[in-house]
Amino acid sequence: MLDLASASPFDAAAHWPSMDAATRGLDAPLAALSLPALAANAADLVRRAAGVPIRVASKSVRCRAVLDAVLAQPGWRGILAYTLPEALWLAETCDDVVVGYPSVDRAALAALGASEALAQRVTIMVDDPAQLDLVDAVVAPSARATIRVAIELDASWRGPLGHIGPRRSPVHAVADLEALARVVADRPGFDLVGLMAYEGQIAGVGDAGSPVVRAMQRASAAELAERRADAVARVRAVADLQFVNGGGTGSLERTSAEPAVTEVAAGSGLFGPGLFDGYRGFQPAPALGFALPVVRRPTADVATLQSGGWIASGPVGADRQPTIAWPTGLRTLAREGFGEVQTPVQGAAARDLRIGDRVWMRHAKAGEVAEHVDALHVVDGGDVVDTIPTYRGEGRTFR
Repeated sequence: MLDLASASPFDAAAHWPSMDAATRGLDAPLAALSLPALAANAADLVRRAAGVPIRVASKSVRCRAVLDAVLAQPGWRGILAYTLPEALWLAETCDDVVVGYPSVDRAALAALGASEALAQRVTIMVDDPAQLDLVDAVVAPSARATIRVAIELDASWRGPLGHIGPRRSPVHAVADLEALARVVADRPGFDLVGLMAYEGQIAGVGDAGSPVVRAMQRASAAELAERRADAVARVRAVADLQFVNGGGTGSLERTSAEPAVTEVAAGSGLFGPGLFDGYRGFQPAPALGFALPVVRRPTADVATLQSGGWIASGPVGADRQPTIAWPTGLRTLAREGFGEVQTPVQGAAARDLRIGDRVWMRHAKAGEVAEHVDALHVVDGGDVVDTIPTYRGEGRTFR
């Protein structure tokens, strides 16, 4: 098991040369994880949460060894999973897994209802009574274990520009959430235990370059704090909530300061992907990187790398592309970009690259790297100290 407490201090200046030297004997493409940077990021997230427990978001990690290592640290509690099949798998070793999204996976719902142990460890998410109907259609309440349920409040901001935020729950008004809570509480075979509200327009949008974004986030945060407090009070009158979850890596300070919130969620901040370069209030260390090898030298100032792509999900744009981290002074070619099977890079540093050298990059998002590799090579003190499987390396792909 990874031990974050044993990690060396993070040295930003030596980081990329150390990652490269430690993995020199390994074939690339590869992904490597700096244990010092991971430990520093985990500790900084706890500091930012100011005493409010953090539930680790598995979609931003997708590696069980890292999830286990983080949960072993003070300040972290439970997993926020992204699919029900994934949650059932993780619940084999974790006793508190909340699924952040509704599921219509009939096989997984049947497995959940058939196991008292899993039903005590996993909480499903709903925002519509039809989702309860589907569960009942898969396995009747009288024939299953009681299923733990959390309900989701839409945390988007509805201001002068209309709907700002992810299209998640349809339940925006507090009265509608209270009505949903009563429906869940009155349904046999379900136990309402939690409430979630994810403010993606704050937690997932960088504020460094735009005064307009900062103004939107201030207004949205103020509106949501008031609405969320009212919602929690009303739902607590219906059911004895065990948790109220909110926030994400980009909003830990704001969300954890709300008295109605009992826990926050974070995951991306553990790895420090490129999208988090756009936040003013914090800067995680670049813990996770991937290396592509130089396989061609078509001109003196161009080096062509094997592989490429690795474009992040979300709206297509430059911010979804990987960031070239080391050596510095490299850029992709405008007419090729990050290719399917090769990626040419250009710049002063390209003249010094030789066949077999590697170029290090950071993914725009965090956990999606794990969909490209079977393992993460853990680096500390200039050495590879462990090699840990990703979900993919364990033969698991969750969509």
